[in-house]
Amino acid sequence: MSDPTSDASDIVLEVRHATRRFGGLVALNDVSFSVRRNEIFGLIGPNGAGKTTMFNVLTGLQSASPGSVLHDGADITRLKPHAIARRGVARTFQNIRLFGALSVLENIKIAHHLHTRTNTLAGVFALPRSRREELEVDRSARELLALVGLQGRPAERAGALPYGDQRRLEIARALATAPAVLLLDEPAAGMNTSEKAGLAAFIRDIRNRFNLTVLLIEHSVPLVMRLCDRVAVLNFGELIALGTPTAVQNDPVVVEAYLGAP
Repeated sequence: MSDPTSDASDIVLEVRHATRRFGGLVALNDVSFSVRRNEIFGLIGPNGAGKTTMFNVLTGLQSASPGSVLHDGADITRLKPHAIARRGVARTFQNIRLFGALSVLENIKIAHHLHTRTNTLAGVFALPRSRREELEVDRSARELLALVGLQGRPAERAGALPYGDQRRLEIARALATAPAVLLLDEPAAGMNTSEKAGLAAFIRDIRNRFNLTVLLIEHSVPLVMRLCDRVAVLNFGELIALGTPTAVQNDPVVVEAYLGAP
């Protein structure tokens, strides 16, 4: 199944015929789609459908073979994860991957340093440019903590935070890399209905505030249908549907494979 998007200038990410095998298991099978600038794009499907593998391919943790990934028209298929992050593609993980022994603030500041310009020598000798840059990193990190409601906890150890706070910290850390594209892997995991509603509002807010394109994997179908501009559905590594939430929700193939009969 191909993506009907026609305006190439509007495409920020494009997946072309991505296939990924693990021995005899085909995790992705000839998947193609594109993501438009500033949209919220949902990726759904049953467990084992290939969703997290697709995120890994998009961020360089795994490679498509065959297949390719383009960001703003440039082929990033063989780039390392740090190089893709420098291009402005950031992600969170299904299993939270914070620096648990470091403080909340330190987790954010480490991510900020992806784009700092002073070198190690300047930092060692505390040169004026290095001091100014470090103050700016600290200010920006604290602003992000306030954005996710953790402004009163900068010195706490990240690994000691409750689960929901760790989720918010991981999103703040991803935002600290100044991304243009943000990939969220099951951001609503473990949340109740009211928390999911708050998350949806938060994702819309950061999309608008930071001029982001957002991709999310999520098992909460009501959240996806309420939040996303378009939705792609994977099943056994294949793309079986792509379109608006209404179109996808009413697609008989999707209903049979994933959503279940109404």
